Amino acid sequence: MIDKVLVANRGEIAVRVVQAANELGIETVAVYSDTDETAKHVRRADEAVHVGSSVASKSYLDQESLLDAAAETGADAIHPGYGFLAENESFARQVEESEFIWVGPPSDVMADFGEKTKARAIMDAAGVPIVPGTDEPVDDPGRVKAFADEHGYPVAIKADGGGGGRGLKVVTGPDEAEEAFTNAKREGEAYFDNDAVYVERFLENPRHIEVQVIGDSHGTVRHLYERDCSVQRRQQKLIEETPSPVLDEETREELCEAARSGVAEAGYSSAGTVEFLYEDGDFYFLEVNARIQVEHTVTESVTGIDIVKEQFRVAADEELSFEQSDVNSRGVAMEFRINAEDPYEEFTPTPGTLETYRPPTGMGVRVDDGVNEGDRISPFYDSLVGKFIVTAQDRQEVLERSKRVLEEAQIEGISTTIPFHLAVLEDNVFVESDHTTKYLDHQFEGVTEFE
Repeated sequence: MIDKVLVANRGEIAVRVVQAANELGIETVAVYSDTDETAKHVRRADEAVHVGSSVASKSYLDQESLLDAAAETGADAIHPGYGFLAENESFARQVEESEFIWVGPPSDVMADFGEKTKARAIMDAAGVPIVPGTDEPVDDPGRVKAFADEHGYPVAIKADGGGGGRGLKVVTGPDEAEEAFTNAKREGEAYFDNDAVYVERFLENPRHIEVQVIGDSHGTVRHLYERDCSVQRRQQKLIEETPSPVLDEETREELCEAARSGVAEAGYSSAGTVEFLYEDGDFYFLEVNARIQVEHTVTESVTGIDIVKEQFRVAADEELSFEQSDVNSRGVAMEFRINAEDPYEEFTPTPGTLETYRPPTGMGVRVDDGVNEGDRISPFYDSLVGKFIVTAQDRQEVLERSKRVLEEAQIEGISTTIPFHLAVLEDNVFVESDHTTKYLDHQFEGVTEFE
């Protein structure tokens, strides 16, 4: 097993990794920027190293500083968490070629799935349904029009190295193709250092359903069932739940096995997520996130499997500790992302000091956070304060319990997204599970409260 790990991240995911490492007897090293000198992840780790200024590019994204910190503290492994460098192929390769163990998917697999056209080709070859689209990047807006002539409008132009909605442009007619093509390439270059784009049919009203997978270096890949992530704002997830309330058992098994077998064909190891769009009874491969996900917590809550611990075991060249037949999903779980944002003001970030911070407790409640009362939410990073994960026997009970949990939380000093979550829990479309990824734009009856 690994003896000491450097956690190359901050906030709640850094705390989460430290906790899993503690249970495995692994010593932990936190890294911090100027702003985070007294942050919770620093306080929880066995030791900590300053890696730069508050600007992420000069601290948490500074690859050399992170490698130097690992060497300085005698760490033998690096866990990237999610975000920052978690899906950075070059950083993963540097770690693999050094004396350190990389706690994540191999860099070559990360590279394969990092390019969307290559990922589509891999999954198509494995027999996983994909949205009709181009097999290679397109280099001319004329090819966008030609694809649309064959498949119909609307179509989506997507950055080949993209994700999170960046580099995505929807084209509803031929007169929009040239501008959308140019803008998608520009965003791809700006965000992913890759201006290549491809085209696919645009699904207008899908659900977003993802499957948690994990594999070891001995050729074994398991799935841990699915999560429904359809409540999104600008392609950013806000509420996640498992199981998806729209899948029947036959479709669920088919979807999860497609995800598992698809990444197995690519030699995948460590934790990852295979994302799908689901519409009119059919599912289509979207992308692979080659890292731990923010919402891994809901899967852990219903399966009882500690995904981060399994990441450490896989990195130490151990086999997975469970068989596929051991994976049983029990009950229902929902995760609410509590962000320092004002939902009454277009979700404007509200950095500041947590004058009061008393998270909920009680039956069926898990809180993953990176703060304590008196800590400051920094304007330099994302606005996530923490995550409230609620479990119950069925969806009706989890909805009722979630209201209690959100109302019980006491947070003062900043605005949060709690009022938004409470409004969603009262909305019939969500309660009846009729929502899609367009929910907040077109279906949410309470949206006028936040305009």
